[in-house]
Amino acid sequence: MIQHILSAASSHARLCLILGLAGGLLLPTVANALVPWLPHMVAGLLTITALRIGWRAAMGAVGDLRWGLSAVLLLQMGVPLAGLGAMTLAGWGDSPATLAIVLASAAPAIAGSVNLALILGLDGGRMMQIFVLGTAAFPLTVLPVLAALPQLGPVSEVVFAALRLLVIIAVSAGTGFVLRRLFFPRPSPAQIKALDGLSVIAFSSIVVGLMAALNPALRSDPVAVLWWALLAFAISYLLQLFTLLTLRHGKLKAVAGPIAIGAGNRNIAIFLVALPAEVLAPLMVFIGCWQLPMYLTPVLLPRLYKWALGDE
Repeated sequence: MIQHILSAASSHARLCLILGLAGGLLLPTVANALVPWLPHMVAGLLTITALRIGWRAAMGAVGDLRWGLSAVLLLQMGVPLAGLGAMTLAGWGDSPATLAIVLASAAPAIAGSVNLALILGLDGGRMMQIFVLGTAAFPLTVLPVLAALPQLGPVSEVVFAALRLLVIIAVSAGTGFVLRRLFFPRPSPAQIKALDGLSVIAFSSIVVGLMAALNPALRSDPVAVLWWALLAFAISYLLQLFTLLTLRHGKLKAVAGPIAIGAGNRNIAIFLVALPAEVLAPLMVFIGCWQLPMYLTPVLLPRLYKWALGDE
């Protein structure tokens, strides 16, 4: 019975993501109840993802560090600084929208980026590499961004938050790798599909809590929510489109898909521990809206990825 449910979730992964978004919007009581458990849910998702991927696929060859680190430095340091420079030249350097753009593009990939890659039929192991490298490098890549945005608060708080996240990733992923070795050293196709379904259910559940701030905002100021949502879609999808167009004909075409997923699906919540309350308030609605393009990426962009990667 359980395996049948997990298999069904794997087969209908996109529908599960949509149901998760709907739950976040339509079930505010449930969403608020899940908020305190979000760190535990993210850790659980990491364990399940590592269990599904396995150590060998996640780590890959040592030579991958060259392209992986280059991609991380460009995405997490080059893109946000370029965005800040462009917005400053346009006269919007101090606007909340600029802060949202810079933070969203400076953050590492979300924990669920591997799940997004798997749903789109991309290489989950490569995606795991980008996710781990991006998180490990974040304490360093974020420093120039913080220097340009002093309103974010003390540098040490964001750096310590990144280091704590790195420890959580190491423990959670390590647990998943050990469980894989003990119980699924050579998983059958049916077992892989069940693990895919389990990760989809976990990924879809997390978004309910992440969107807790969005429901009351829709009731009080729906126009503002619409503008934040449009900005979130523009940031996420333009980053993915530009990355795919840049890499689809080059030497990195084999990893263009995972890099694009990492480019447009970022863990902006890592900054929340360091933001002053007066800066945090307007961005909470944006963070809720930020979940929409990320969770809808496998629903709205599969043809873009197939076209860009030459699958059709």
